[in-house]
Amino acid sequence: MTSCVVRDWQGKETGDEASLDLKVAKETSALDLMHRAVIRQQAHLRQGTASTLTRSEVRGGGRKPYKQKGTGRARQGSIRTPLRPGGGIIFGPKPRKYTNGMNRKERRLALRTALMSRVDDLVVVKDFGKSLKAPKTKEITDALQRLGISSDKKVLLILSSPSEALRLSVRNLEKVKLIAADQLNVFDLLNANSLVLGQNALVRIQEVYGND
Repeated sequence: MTSCVVRDWQGKETGDEASLDLKVAKETSALDLMHRAVIRQQAHLRQGTASTLTRSEVRGGGRKPYKQKGTGRARQGSIRTPLRPGGGIIFGPKPRKYTNGMNRKERRLALRTALMSRVDDLVVVKDFGKSLKAPKTKEITDALQRLGISSDKKVLLILSSPSEALRLSVRNLEKVKLIAADQLNVFDLLNANSLVLGQNALVRIQEVYGND
């Protein structure tokens, strides 16, 4: 179990502590498990729509370019052979799926392991952005600075139920990503330099991912 100091919107400690207790993978298999989860997630992002035409699919080429013998040139049966410009493609890509299999228990274990491996970069904030009544990006950047996070760092902001004003405020920040507490993924957890969690999000994470 890990205990985290809770801070307020101004970046000061509130005196409360939040705990996170999740089952993680064994040290010998943790890296392999997280690596497979990241590869699977990135593979699923690929559309797999790349497609080329073979010689049988290229238009034209029904007539023999020149006679078989007597020209001194190599025999040719079609102008759409892969050896000529405008011809078909040899072993080119065709639409396919890049999905990788990974069972549910492994996926959830990899996610919990990734989250617990980032506890040193975890900042828990009480009522993050709750005072925002209208979208204002500067309020978010100022809050991150008060929490000791520089503007050139990649930040993953995890909240249980972010308001629309907060969503719009974060949208303009290139290095800040906002996700819901019940929609975590391994890549974002490992890719960010700092993780900022709302106190309610920490409770939600424990409810959703702490049952296994």
